[in-house]
Amino acid sequence: QVQLVESGGGLVQFGGSLRLSCAASRKLLSFYRMGWYRQAPGKQRELVATITSGGSTNYADSVKGRFTISRDNAKNTMYLQMNSLQPEDTAVYYCTAGTNPTYWGQGTQVTVSS
Repeated sequence: QVQLVESGGGLVQFGGSLRLSCAASRKLLSFYRMGWYRQAPGKQRELVATITSGGSTNYADSVKGRFTISRDNAKNTMYLQMNSLQPEDTAVYYCTAGTNPTYWGQGTQVTVSS
C-alpha cells in the first residue's frame, strides 16, 4: 500500500504564497504521473497540476503562471509552489499518484483571505 502525506497548507492573505509538500512511501520514479487536485466547499474536485516521471507538467488554466509543480525523486517528495494566491484558491488540496490516479493523500486545507 502506498501512503501519500501532504503538508504545508494553512491560512494566507490574498496575494501570498504557500508551498505544499507530498511525501510518498514509495520511490516517485515508480509512478509515471503524480499530481495535485483540489476541492472547494460545494464544488467538484478539480485537477490543479500534474507531473510525469520525465518532468513534463500540465496545469489547470486557473493556476497557470501562478503555481509550479515539481518533484524531488531523491527525497520521494512532490511539491506545489503557489504564488499570487486568491480567495478562489481556497480548497482542500490532495496529492495523487498513479494513472487514474490510483493513490490519494488525506488532503491539506488551504485558505486564502481577502
